[in-house]
Amino acid sequence: MQLKILMLGWELPPHNSGGLGVACYQLSKALASYGVQIDFVLPSTTKPHEGVDFMNVLPVTACQEQHKDVYKLSYANKDITSIKTIQADYKKFVEQYLKTHETPHVIHAHDWLTLEAGVHAKKISGVPLVAHVHATEFDRSGGGYGNPFIHEVEQHGLLMADRIIAVSDYTKRLIVQTYHIPPEKIDVVHNSFALDKLSPAERISYRYLDMLKKDGTSIVAAVGRLTLQKGLMQFLDAAAKAYYRYNRLAFVVAGSGEQRDELIARAAELGIAEQVIFTGFVRGTAWRQLYEIADMFVMSSISEPFGITALEAAAHGTPVVMTHQSGVAEVLTHSLKYDYWDTDRLADIMVNIASSHGLREAIAANASSQLTRLSWTQMAERCLNVYHGMTRGAAHA
Repeated sequence: MQLKILMLGWELPPHNSGGLGVACYQLSKALASYGVQIDFVLPSTTKPHEGVDFMNVLPVTACQEQHKDVYKLSYANKDITSIKTIQADYKKFVEQYLKTHETPHVIHAHDWLTLEAGVHAKKISGVPLVAHVHATEFDRSGGGYGNPFIHEVEQHGLLMADRIIAVSDYTKRLIVQTYHIPPEKIDVVHNSFALDKLSPAERISYRYLDMLKKDGTSIVAAVGRLTLQKGLMQFLDAAAKAYYRYNRLAFVVAGSGEQRDELIARAAELGIAEQVIFTGFVRGTAWRQLYEIADMFVMSSISEPFGITALEAAAHGTPVVMTHQSGVAEVLTHSLKYDYWDTDRLADIMVNIASSHGLREAIAANASSQLTRLSWTQMAERCLNVYHGMTRGAAHA
């Protein structure tokens, strides 16, 4: 029997704002390699998703706003009305889809943005629902309470789902503790990584960074959305402490988000404005070259359900430093770790890696050996096990 999955997502590369789109793309591609038929519902976008030939991408044409703005809105807890409008159009589209298409075997909804549509689809079709949690509102708000509307959506969706997939044990524990979901209802399927070319990019050379490296400066890179969740204020505090102890350091912060101006101002307050480079959002070749040129990669998140960027950095031979509050630490054990609030510890790590070629080489080599045991194919197999368990249960109901 060929499995047919109705996949409910919010973004796909190359028109994505973060790791959610990458994970959806790679997991769907791996599932398709096993013969799974996927219809992927996506908010309307005028830009085509070229190269996605392994599944049917179904745009919700009624959506009037570009989905690329939704993450900015949700992370900043602003204009929930606009998000609700998009979600209402999305839900209507899914309802119409179920009336006009062959009934799928499983409905697979990614994160809170599609959970309402997933629950509605389950209600009208009787098809089992899997809720895939890539992040919770607790993560997005940097460990705070966040938006009560989003909490309500997450709570209801997780209660109504037949199975829940969490991207890490860290996320599973958070779901159990904050939403009181029985742990036996939750399966952990870690993310993986792939260096496929997802989007075209012109050749970009970081000439200034090359000059600094030739001069003996070590490059510290941080890649991600510039939001409270990512702990970049603490990263800058640690960067200043490290720089004043070891002045052959430069820091690159790659990404976009509502904290950009605040972070630039903070770097100036700390007296390291000339040592911190804000690149804006990067992808494709520019993104890969940054990993390659960096002497270390720091993921400073306050709460990170997984953290694909850490695997990407390690795949480029870059030593990885991450917080203990990161799900990816469960699969990338050969990295240096610290608590997000411990800026003294992070400063020590930065200085130690920068001043020790042997330490850099050892961390990178050990991490590289771990990466050989990770693949999206492996994660797709685990996801298939979840599907098969659900469909067998539905057949005997």
